[in-house]
Amino acid sequence: MIKTYISENEPRMLDELFSLIRIPSISAKPEHHDDMLACAERWRQLLLEAGADEAMVMPSQGTPMVFAQKTVNPEAKTVLVYAHYDVMPAEPLELWKSAPFEPEVRDGHIWARGADDDKGQSFIQVKAFEYLVKNSLLTHNVKFIFEGEEEIGSPSLEAFCQEHKELLKADIILVSDTSMLGADLPSLTTGLRGLAYWEIEVTGPNRDLHSGHFGGAVANPINVLCQMLARVVDADGRITVPGFYDDVEEVPRAECDMIARIPFDEEKYKQAIGVKALFGEKGYSTLERNSCRPSFDVCGIWGGYTGEGSKTVLPSKAYAKVSCRLVPHQDHHKISQLFADYIRSIAPETVQVKVTPMHGGQGYVCPITLPAYQAAEKGFEKAFGRKPLAVRRGGSIPIIATFEQVLGVKTVLMGFGLESNAIHSPNENMPLDILRKGIEAVVEFHLNY
Repeated sequence: MIKTYISENEPRMLDELFSLIRIPSISAKPEHHDDMLACAERWRQLLLEAGADEAMVMPSQGTPMVFAQKTVNPEAKTVLVYAHYDVMPAEPLELWKSAPFEPEVRDGHIWARGADDDKGQSFIQVKAFEYLVKNSLLTHNVKFIFEGEEEIGSPSLEAFCQEHKELLKADIILVSDTSMLGADLPSLTTGLRGLAYWEIEVTGPNRDLHSGHFGGAVANPINVLCQMLARVVDADGRITVPGFYDDVEEVPRAECDMIARIPFDEEKYKQAIGVKALFGEKGYSTLERNSCRPSFDVCGIWGGYTGEGSKTVLPSKAYAKVSCRLVPHQDHHKISQLFADYIRSIAPETVQVKVTPMHGGQGYVCPITLPAYQAAEKGFEKAFGRKPLAVRRGGSIPIIATFEQVLGVKTVLMGFGLESNAIHSPNENMPLDILRKGIEAVVEFHLNY
């Protein structure tokens, strides 16, 4: 009985999860190179202990991959479990109620960076696998591929997949790196938005200038950058880049009706994130805007003097990091070029503008007729007591589309995150109850696939 197994083994399981969380495997920061290696090795050990026939840390063009497999029958179907062991930086540290890399159980939640994204969710997969192996319930083969660069766009994974197609051969890919509509409202993600990301550099004078001597006579790069960015989205929430919407399909009426049936309280939504009003593309509901429609965001902007006190400087340079969430059929390479061309076209002669593409990925749609999707439905229904809703989500996992293109395999997105888990933010957490139910749901998936 899976519930009994979890109850009897939970102290050990939490110790194992915490051993992963304590490793600050931050892929965005080069100084954590050794931590990435340590986290990969720790996963290798845990996969072997869970029952894998073999587990290895394999080199890639970037951080290492962790690969493991259990062969029950060479003729049986194979499930490939994908996850990532890297995490986002923990800053701003002062907003954490407990140390981000010293996991703490408080109020029925695990609090730490990676508690959900993705160490907690990938741990669900491994513990479900462990239960099935130890109780001789596994009837198909299982492979695992864990990478260490998802949070920086998975730059090395496509080449790794190309090089190791036979090793990664499978009938379906299973991923726990998405979220549910609510703790009492389970859902399966059937679609993901794509992503395009850029860094913009605006250069004005050849050095920082005294704002009293030059202000009003020389264009300020920060002012110009802000003016350009303000032109990317109009008053109706439409992105103004020429050609941007050429490949965007209107959401079918049937899907709009399905989205409309999703329980959604706009007032609670606003209260949860602390805003008085919402904004988005005119003519679409909030749930359509953040899942089925593209969007543009300034993710960071800086320049000039930002230290303590004041400094009357007219800066030489200004920078911004910006991104677009894309919908299926929008090609991120095409959008990346369209955006760069547009920004350069609206730049005044008073400055020089450099647009550098950072990373991107395609959108993805999972058919609900897949046997593996239906097995996931049964898993959720068993663990949560109700059939999950099928929803598209606004996030991006670029490698999912790459898996389909390179390996020719569809992916089922069986995620257990909650909005309140605060991934990528201070005080990231995972409810223990969700961790337990997640393990039960994945066990049921395997039993029904």
